Amino acid sequence: MSIPLPTAPASGRPHVLIVGCGFGGLEAARKLQKADVDITIVDKTNHHLFQPLLYQVATAGLAAPSIAAPIRVLFRGHSNVTTLLGEVTQIDPAARKVQLADGSQLGWNHLIVAAGSTHSYFGNDAWEPMAPGLKTLADAFEIRRRVLVSFEAAEVETDPVRRRALLTFAVIGAGPTGVEMAGTLAEIARHTLEGEFRHIDPSSAEVLLIEGGARVLQAMPESLSQRALEQLQKLGVQVRLNARVTAIDGTGLQIASPFSDGGAGLGSHRIDCGCVIWAAGVAASPLGRMLAAATGAETDRAGRVKVLPDLSLPGRPDISVVGDLAAAMSHQPGKEPTPVPGVSPGAKQMGRAAASNILRRIAGQPTEPFRYSDYGNLATIGRNSAVVDLGSPFGPLRFSGKLAWLFWLFAHIYFLIGFRNRFVVLMDWASAYWSFQRYARVVADVRAKGKD
Repeated sequence: MSIPLPTAPASGRPHVLIVGCGFGGLEAARKLQKADVDITIVDKTNHHLFQPLLYQVATAGLAAPSIAAPIRVLFRGHSNVTTLLGEVTQIDPAARKVQLADGSQLGWNHLIVAAGSTHSYFGNDAWEPMAPGLKTLADAFEIRRRVLVSFEAAEVETDPVRRRALLTFAVIGAGPTGVEMAGTLAEIARHTLEGEFRHIDPSSAEVLLIEGGARVLQAMPESLSQRALEQLQKLGVQVRLNARVTAIDGTGLQIASPFSDGGAGLGSHRIDCGCVIWAAGVAASPLGRMLAAATGAETDRAGRVKVLPDLSLPGRPDISVVGDLAAAMSHQPGKEPTPVPGVSPGAKQMGRAAASNILRRIAGQPTEPFRYSDYGNLATIGRNSAVVDLGSPFGPLRFSGKLAWLFWLFAHIYFLIGFRNRFVVLMDWASAYWSFQRYARVVADVRAKGKD
């Protein structure tokens, strides 16, 4: 039986309700935590997750607590911040209330919706059970289980054809997550598992990276994209470009790709594999369309809510949308507005900007348009391999290889939440670098899904 929650705090101060504690929601709450307001954070999980390193949990490089922190711990000592574990199921803008899954309601004076994104299978949602994506810890645990169990199953498989399939891993989508996942899987097969099996050679495993476009890391300059491709191939990853997945089932997938002999059109062929990982599409949380329907706002094709320059909704200055849920534009002085990319720096900056505009509204001041600062893009491919594309006052700064890998490593450690997490991750990476081992290779129950 749920206990009804008050719709708003009794302090009389403005109440800011934040839905979601990803990068955008967390930064908004941090910006407001010392202001004369009451804050309520509602999230479906009890932790903030550092998603850029989630693939490391999925590939047994890091334990889950190393990249996650309980939300309550992050706001310990701030008596004006209330944290609730719950899922928003309805939004009533007229009454300024949201309803949670347990039937309780929360009111607001100012609402920030930062519910993030989910996987997009481009209309093929039936593929999800066979090809899990990577957005949550539960996703990471399930992918890790499938990867490790595939090697274990191959060890006892006597049919050479089936064994070959069990040792074939397909990653769909060559964005940063797909590239990082494929490179790490290749390292696991060729280094981590060396000498541990008696009936199979883990290094014979095939790692496929399947991309529908003409190159990997398409958001990066072509020169870095080519360098990333070369580094992937050096690791042993088989990269299939201009290849479109047409079907996925429990034992493999079907792809359409250009004929290898240069013939016109596409050839279709099947790949039998033991593990398929989806990294090809992102869609806004369903909460975006729910909010748009309730407020009359528009959404784009990915379900992101179109916002005004100050990140609020048309006609609803009390509601702001940030992060992956917002189809936001950057309004630099003297320049045409440009779309804000769906990356963590953008979500962080939007969270802080939305919070600042709330404080301006409370003070009776005009709000300011959002201006995104692009600090560049990073992607790691594997051991001593990464690509970096940075902005600088002197023009783009682009490099790859070991120096880029070191830059990527220390940048991610710097942005992790909390000193303990930074220290633990640094020690785990140092140990893995020298020993080639991954010590988070534990599966509690090979039959369980989404557990650790």
